[in-house]
Amino acid sequence: MTGGSVVVVGAGDFIGAAIARRFAREGYTVFCGRRNGDKLAPLIAEITAVGGVCRGRSLDARNEDDIAAFMREAEEVAPLEAAIFNVGANVNFPLLDTTERVFRKVWELACFAGFLTGREAARHMVPRGKGSIFFTGATASMRGGNGYAAFASAKFGLRAVAQSMARELGPKNIHVAHLVIDAGVDTAWVRARIEARGATSRLEPDRLVNPDTIAEAYWRLHQQPRDGWTHELDLRPFSETW
Repeated sequence: MTGGSVVVVGAGDFIGAAIARRFAREGYTVFCGRRNGDKLAPLIAEITAVGGVCRGRSLDARNEDDIAAFMREAEEVAPLEAAIFNVGANVNFPLLDTTERVFRKVWELACFAGFLTGREAARHMVPRGKGSIFFTGATASMRGGNGYAAFASAKFGLRAVAQSMARELGPKNIHVAHLVIDAGVDTAWVRARIEARGATSRLEPDRLVNPDTIAEAYWRLHQQPRDGWTHELDLRPFSETW
């Protein structure tokens, strides 16, 4: 056991769950938060069954007090060593159908919540001079797409938040990294969409990225020596065009 804790903000069924399993396997106490905390029960049971420690609850990542309390809960159990922000908010709306409410909500989820997560994690890590803060980005972090004005602007913003945090916190021995997941993730929902479009070649082996592969990238970033930290990592299958 490492004696440390890890928080996963946006611990969904795929990438977030895979990250939780990977860090728990290394002996970390993992704290998982998502909008509907009851959905974490299977993940908690799975990790517990193999000897890991995982705690989960409902979490509103846009709420300052809720995020602060979540970090304190982890810190009270074990020193907070890593915080992973994995909230999605991927929506596609034609520009004229993008309401003020949609745009604001996507920004709150994909950008503002990331700022809160990073800041509150840093409050615990900076005094110890140790820790990792990682952000899940997307293709939209790098370029805007048709119908993605809300999502891309939020992901662009999250990338800027991560860069600013890295420049400020790196000299304090806090590793901040932004991961560009430039790929379709192998989930039931993605597979259904591909099949509906008739693009079955996208379902051939290794053309979708496995959530466990993404989780392994997070783990390796956390293990990097500080004389060679990666700030931004692009992750995509061999066949992805970019």
